[in-house]
Amino acid sequence: MGVKGLQYFMDCCCPEVCVTVNLRDMAEQHVARSPDTAPCSDSTDPTLVVDGMACLRHWYSCKNWVCGGQWREYMDVLQSWVEAFNSAGIRLVFFFDGVVEEQKRKEWVKRRRRVNGEISKIFRYIKAHEEQPGRELFCLPSGLATFTCFALRSFGQEVFCSVQEADYEVASYARQHGSMGILGQDSDFIIYDRKKSPVPHHGAPQGQMVLAVSQFVSSLWGREEEEPGHILQSMTLSAFHQELLERGICAYLLPGQEGLHRNEVSARPPASAFEKYVSPEILKACREKHVAAEGFMVYGVVCEGVIECSNTLEDEEDTELLPQALVYKPCRQHIYGLLLGHDGSAVDPPAIREWFVYPGNPLKEPDVVHPVSLPCGRPSLDSLWFGTGSNVSALRLTSFLTIFDCQEFSELYGTVDASLLAALCLVTYIVLQVQTVSQEDVDAYLSQVVCLSVKSPQDIRQIKLPFLSSRAVQLGSLYVRGLSHLLGANCASGCPLPNAALMPWHSFDGVLFHSKYLLAHSGTDKTVLLDSDSSCLSLFLHLREKLLETCRKRGRVLQSRPRHSATGQSHKTTTGPRGRERPTGWPSGGGERWKSRGEMTGAPRHGGGWRERAEESREQSDHDNRERLWERGGHRGGEMRGSQHFHHFYPECHGEGPQSTSHRPKQSRGRSYRSRGRYRLAPRWSEPPAPGT
Repeated sequence: MGVKGLQYFMDCCCPEVCVTVNLRDMAEQHVARSPDTAPCSDSTDPTLVVDGMACLRHWYSCKNWVCGGQWREYMDVLQSWVEAFNSAGIRLVFFFDGVVEEQKRKEWVKRRRRVNGEISKIFRYIKAHEEQPGRELFCLPSGLATFTCFALRSFGQEVFCSVQEADYEVASYARQHGSMGILGQDSDFIIYDRKKSPVPHHGAPQGQMVLAVSQFVSSLWGREEEEPGHILQSMTLSAFHQELLERGICAYLLPGQEGLHRNEVSARPPASAFEKYVSPEILKACREKHVAAEGFMVYGVVCEGVIECSNTLEDEEDTELLPQALVYKPCRQHIYGLLLGHDGSAVDPPAIREWFVYPGNPLKEPDVVHPVSLPCGRPSLDSLWFGTGSNVSALRLTSFLTIFDCQEFSELYGTVDASLLAALCLVTYIVLQVQTVSQEDVDAYLSQVVCLSVKSPQDIRQIKLPFLSSRAVQLGSLYVRGLSHLLGANCASGCPLPNAALMPWHSFDGVLFHSKYLLAHSGTDKTVLLDSDSSCLSLFLHLREKLLETCRKRGRVLQSRPRHSATGQSHKTTTGPRGRERPTGWPSGGGERWKSRGEMTGAPRHGGGWRERAEESREQSDHDNRERLWERGGHRGGEMRGSQHFHHFYPECHGEGPQSTSHRPKQSRGRSYRSRGRYRLAPRWSEPPAPGT
């Protein structure tokens, strides 16, 4: 996470070390001297090791970000960026943070709290102005780092997720493979392997100290005449500060460097701590998938016993919608149960420590979440991951669907596109977990995923939103976070669906969803909602009926709750910010109008926001942790009172396998974007590789 003030010091005291370079020329020079300087290089091409996390803000240059992400446009930007380097003959190797080391946890929490404050400002701005704030309040779309790994792999790039501090792995790889350089923005890279000390500095004492430390680091290579110990003594440090300096320097020693040995400061439990719950082959596969950026969630659960989730665009003042961490908690519990459940044993599976950022969580300690077995029992994880045959394929699909309480959808497998099946599972799960989700919300979700498949990137860029809804912003982020849970469930189940089908650029665009949300809540006719496309309309109605049928079986009845009306309809309008007309049914001032109509089904009846409620929930017993946190209390609008325990929803499992709001602008659709036939058939992606490889 860098050394505070070091970059500023370099800029002020050593400006000569910061230079502008031409990467194409630099690559040619590197190739010319590579036989002498990089004998261990595994490629003849000059290589840049890219710190992916440092580049995310540069890569996501799309205009609209608050609605959940413009994923197809982002893919185009990312691909163009990669091709620019490839055209210059530069090979790229990407590294992303795969873990948060415990010694960095306090700093991680500090940053997450700071971002929470910025998110609060974003929602206050949206509710006051009904538009996206400026770049000064920019926040990356949810899941951007996770899905960028898969995007880069789809472009044929080498991508790695770290198992310790990512900066250390970046520097280690660059040194071991004779790379041309590191592309990143972190002062750690100034310290790693700083072979030559700058010229003597006779300025301020602080500058002299930094240069003395630099000389000491250089001496650890064994290329200096002076011994490391002599340099330490010449710095006239106290015993305490000398030891502190030694430990700090050791943290930056790379493999193969001489002198002091790098301390292993990781507090993570060894993988062997879970060996009684999974086989050695599973442990090995978890690590390999994680390092290769092919998996999600399983490494943290099986090998670490801890997972984390960064900030999400959620309005802490809106108590109607549950935070995403709580919405998907039952899903995660079943994933944990699938991974760590132990059939025929009296030993309970270990609890998982969750560091999830959400309104009401002070992040003082992790949430302790217990695994919950699937209703039909825990299938053998080795069979799911390494088995073959039609029975195993059916078991993988059943396990995946059961995690989301959608096992009936197995009949759709192979008859609709895999991305549609995944989206239907996700929307159905959201409806079952969040009682305030309305029929209009479902129509928005399903219509956008159906219409996205027939829209070109140019079509999407032409969408103009009349105003923004803070609630739609939250629903968009909730959906994208759900895609990452689909990915985790798919990995845990042995990949019954191709991971590519779960990527957001196949089922979600923030601006398109927002436009569908505004149309659906204004009472727009379904034909208009589906862009007057009969094929899309037919598919939409088919998927919606499957969702409604599944919900009815579980006692969940969707209600119509339009949030505003279209111009000219029965609701009269009032003047909004900056003289705009705003429908009276539209929430203003933080959504107080809608909150005053009653709390969501199962929410606590007392006052207070999510912060107070979360504090109370953290004091519940372990048994209560297994219960859905929103399973208490009243109802409204004719909905079912209360709700069942999550695992009661499952029947007996079987083993069988599988813009304007007034008119639509004329769309120009290429042939490649038009589906054939009534429903899109068969997944477009090839079968996934054998599990465990």
